[in-house]
Amino acid sequence: MAHVITKACIDVKDGACVLCCPVDCIYEGERTLYIHPDECIDCGVCVSACPTQAIYEDLRLPAELAHFAAINREFFDIGISGLGSPGGADARRVPCDHPRIAQEVPNARPVE
Repeated sequence: MAHVITKACIDVKDGACVLCCPVDCIYEGERTLYIHPDECIDCGVCVSACPTQAIYEDLRLPAELAHFAAINREFFDIGISGLGSPGGADARRVPCDHPRIAQEVPNARPVE
């Protein structure tokens, strides 16, 4: 795995990272985005594009966010999204989330 989307993306899903990803390895769940660990090429463009600073290189994940590496990986398993390794996001949205994301307390949205 190269990069991981963490808690700051939950209920925000800005999508700037999706637009700039050169290999379409970022997928949209109900409440957050997920990076496919086998498709990410470790370019880091998504990190600089993320306005909520939710994306980390897997080896630099803060300890309190380390469980998000497994969440991003497991999201693609047959028992969760069933996507496997589709080879590109093709702009589709997956109508589910990892069970741990579904249980997360909603992030407060900024007042506009």
